Amino acid sequence: MEPTVIQDTTAPKAHVPARAWLVVALLCVVGCLNYLDRMMITTMRTSIMEAMPMTNAQFGLLTSVFLWVYGLLSPLAGFLADRFSRSRVIIGSLFVWSAVTWLTAYATTFEELLITRALMGISEACYIPAALALIVDYHRGPTRSLATGIHIAGVMAGQSLGFIGGLLAEQHDWSFPFSILGIIGVVYSGILIFTLKDAPHVPKIVTEPTDEKKVSFWDGIKNLFSRGSFILVLLCWGGLGVVSWMIVGWLPTYYKEHFNLSQTLAGVYATGYFHTAALVGVLIGGALADYWSRTNPRARILLPAVGLCIAIPAIFLASSTIILAVAIAGFMVYALTRTFTDANMMPILCMVADPRYRATGYGVLNLFSCIIGGIGLYAGGVLRDAQVDLSRMFQVAAALMVLCALILFNLKPTTREIQ
Repeated sequence: MEPTVIQDTTAPKAHVPARAWLVVALLCVVGCLNYLDRMMITTMRTSIMEAMPMTNAQFGLLTSVFLWVYGLLSPLAGFLADRFSRSRVIIGSLFVWSAVTWLTAYATTFEELLITRALMGISEACYIPAALALIVDYHRGPTRSLATGIHIAGVMAGQSLGFIGGLLAEQHDWSFPFSILGIIGVVYSGILIFTLKDAPHVPKIVTEPTDEKKVSFWDGIKNLFSRGSFILVLLCWGGLGVVSWMIVGWLPTYYKEHFNLSQTLAGVYATGYFHTAALVGVLIGGALADYWSRTNPRARILLPAVGLCIAIPAIFLASSTIILAVAIAGFMVYALTRTFTDANMMPILCMVADPRYRATGYGVLNLFSCIIGGIGLYAGGVLRDAQVDLSRMFQVAAALMVLCALILFNLKPTTREIQ
């Protein structure tokens, strides 16, 4: 049986205060730094391995250990944002991971570098759940999806700027990018102390008596998993994690092998075109969901489902054509409409989770996505070793999106916002 429906009076107001958009702008910068600091190490592989001898497996472990620690700690990190001040958790997270980024520049052995990556996973895990929860605290209805989408666009910008690490490493040395970006993050965390604040408290009206005891981690986990709708969201997000990692991880190889492109040109088509479309997609997905939600309370659930329905045939077309332009267009359409879900996942979570445990819930989604996404990447490698064509792998990913779309079409909110 589903839990009592809670009437969340984080309702849309006639006017969204300027501070609500200031918070989004401030967090866009933090989100950009978050992904830039974590991703740039992958673009300076040669510089690092020349300065600090290690095997390819060890270099791969530097990214893996970050992902493992980040994913495992995400639920607890999300709970911290539900239990304490969201803004202070964000500022603390930024300060610590920036200090660790700066400290990374002084690593002299593989083991020291590995430790800094693990520490970065711990500190960065606290950011995304707290940031998204703070954004939906400020944006209580008519601008919620767009605000979330703008922040995700900032995150994607950081991901796209990862090349800066390799560029600076070539011009100076591998430690230089870590020093500079670490200092920038520490300084910015000081600015946020004076500019980033929690949203004003809004009392909630509950339709039936509920347990108002202080929030606790295990109570939050139990509360979340007692809701069938949350479990469906978890399955959907995990499935899309497999799809995303499989396509992003193998798309450069697909372009190179199927169209006989150089490594450089394949990389441009697989990242530049792709991520540009994805960035536009989160903005469009957020704006359309907000507009549609004025007349349909399930709009933030239905729009991502519609987006997947557009992305599915695009993937089938892109993975079966022999025309490069058609393949590029197909994967761009996928990137554009698949990200409708990214812009609306936290708003969807607000509709199925207890308002007390929104950040905790997103942390659980992060954990599941990291685990299942890693499995998807590994499975892709296994299929490649078995001589399975990448076209077939992408078509399997499209079939998995069908299941995710069906989940969304059948998802029913359990926490109702007044519209």
